[in-house]
Amino acid sequence: MHFTPAASPPRAPTARQWSLAFVGNQLLLPEAAPAEALLQPAPPLPWHAEAASQHYLGRLDGLDCWALQLAAPPPGWQAGPLRAAMLRLDPALAGLAGRAAQVLEWDRAHRFCGVCATPTQAQAGERSRSCPACRHVVYPRISPAMMVLVHRPGQLLLARSPHYTPGMYSALAGFVEAGESLEECVHREVQEEVGVRITDLRYFGSQSWPFPHSLMVAYTALWLDGEIVPQPVEIEDAQWFSLGRMPPVPPRFSIAGHLIRDTLAHLSTAA
Repeated sequence: MHFTPAASPPRAPTARQWSLAFVGNQLLLPEAAPAEALLQPAPPLPWHAEAASQHYLGRLDGLDCWALQLAAPPPGWQAGPLRAAMLRLDPALAGLAGRAAQVLEWDRAHRFCGVCATPTQAQAGERSRSCPACRHVVYPRISPAMMVLVHRPGQLLLARSPHYTPGMYSALAGFVEAGESLEECVHREVQEEVGVRITDLRYFGSQSWPFPHSLMVAYTALWLDGEIVPQPVEIEDAQWFSLGRMPPVPPRFSIAGHLIRDTLAHLSTAA
């Protein structure tokens, strides 16, 4: 499925469209939808006239896509957690749902100017809200965060935070601070979270993460020196795991799942 982003709807709308509707921060899905077809394109729904907020997102496989904010689920629909829904959706639809959630949250959080408190206005032709009084402009917020999988011969360094699913481990991660590069963030976070030093930093990939507006940038790195000392409060446990005895790790729905599984496969083949 191919998605073409856009901020303004075309003059000629498509007869069918994708509607990504939310109540609060929960995605609406049809109650009786089969597992393989949770969302389907349909003619414009009456929800558009009732939506507290609506935003054009672009076209998915040539069909218009809309993000809608509703007060309550319409009959035959139910609201559920976005993360759970994204696990079940086609990757393209999951990405579209994440985009819709971020746009709606940005719109909700910037109804008033953060500088002078004047009500803001949506701008035509771009995804922004402007203050008519002081001209302050706000765009959807993106919070960059790094993720790094540290390895040494025959082992991967994995850690878990207290909020993880019991028994699950993942790669190290943290938000980029003002004034630092992604690479500087990786080195700082590894040192802070587990007390080791790394080298041979290599880019793996990135993923938009709508909880609420992160951009995850993933790397691999080679352990240089140091013993694991978990950061209090942030890290519940951190260990070296042998390639043949991995703990439960995140699913491929997240870039952490891809990073760990792909690196594990590569290192196991090279061993």
